[in-house]
Amino acid sequence: MTHTIGIVMNGVTGRMGLNQHLRRSIHAIMRQGGVKISDSEVIMPKPLLVGRNAVKLAAIAKECGDLEFSTDLDAALSDKSYSIYFDAQTTDRRADAVKKAIAAGKHIYCEKPIADRLDVALELYRLAKDAGVKHGVVQDKLWLPGLLKLKTLMDLGFFGQIQSVRGEFGYWVFEGDTVPSQRPSWNYRKEDGGGIIIDMLCHWRYVLDHLFGKVKAVSCLGATHVPFRVDEAGKKYACTADDSAYATFELETGVVAHFNSSWCVRVRRDDLLILQVDGSKGSAVAGLRDCWIQPYAATPRPIWNPDVPQPLNFFEGWQKVPEQDQFDNAFKRQWELFLRHVMKDEPFPWDLLEAAKGVQLAEAGIESWRKRAWVDLTPL
Repeated sequence: MTHTIGIVMNGVTGRMGLNQHLRRSIHAIMRQGGVKISDSEVIMPKPLLVGRNAVKLAAIAKECGDLEFSTDLDAALSDKSYSIYFDAQTTDRRADAVKKAIAAGKHIYCEKPIADRLDVALELYRLAKDAGVKHGVVQDKLWLPGLLKLKTLMDLGFFGQIQSVRGEFGYWVFEGDTVPSQRPSWNYRKEDGGGIIIDMLCHWRYVLDHLFGKVKAVSCLGATHVPFRVDEAGKKYACTADDSAYATFELETGVVAHFNSSWCVRVRRDDLLILQVDGSKGSAVAGLRDCWIQPYAATPRPIWNPDVPQPLNFFEGWQKVPEQDQFDNAFKRQWELFLRHVMKDEPFPWDLLEAAKGVQLAEAGIESWRKRAWVDLTPL
């Protein structure tokens, strides 16, 4: 038995919507024969691509097997053969489109952040709940192989009492004048929904909440280190959004977490994202795919002496966690869970309320930066 689920996919001409959600998730699921429920039952997605550029849509649709596409969102939402609405547009366009989709009775699955203000995010949650539609938000980092290995270590009690979490995220994004930029220009314009605080603190909220403890308070300093960049048309523009964030989080579990997020940093670490977890019995460093551990018994005993060369090679004291499982694309794994949630009513806790919590933390981070003070988070 094949259950076909129609999905209106809005924003697939953008980098994230195209690469992670269409090519590596929905189209990959179609190529593998759907989401297997049992030996005799599968879920097969049927996407309808929506966007503003018909030429780009036509090329993408052809690449993925002559998919249906449209530049008319209202017409797509009125089509009863599509029961899910997915949004990967820029943040400033998302809320209005999601409201339309909820009014049309569609189940909702969204990229984060779902809005640039907490009141709007909570409104979307309430509208979806009152309409009785199923809803979810992308929280892809929970399915990264490195973080899954970290979670296994936690479940095994490897760390003992966890004391702190330190995250380093980012890389150098070229300004676009001499070397082409790797990210779209809207990311660096506040008026277009850009800003690394609203982008990344939504991620850190669900990572911290689901792995280490609920976030209780935040102290955040933002910065715009690069004042001017060059857009896709070769035109110089002023950067009005923050491109770096330095945030400390107090968790209800007593764990202290600190994350540096920056588009203005050159990488000298194991990966673009690194989480170091330190506990009473051991420590671990997790990247996107790999994880290294150092138990208490293998911890070196360094002595401070700047007058002699460092005798220890600190990297040699870490053991790489072996590959004990196979890991699929993180976005694809969550897509499969959401499709099962819609078709088979299986649990899916990563809903629009979880999405609102991410917006809450980003909003608190911006408030902290403005006030130069700690900001407490109220339970949602």
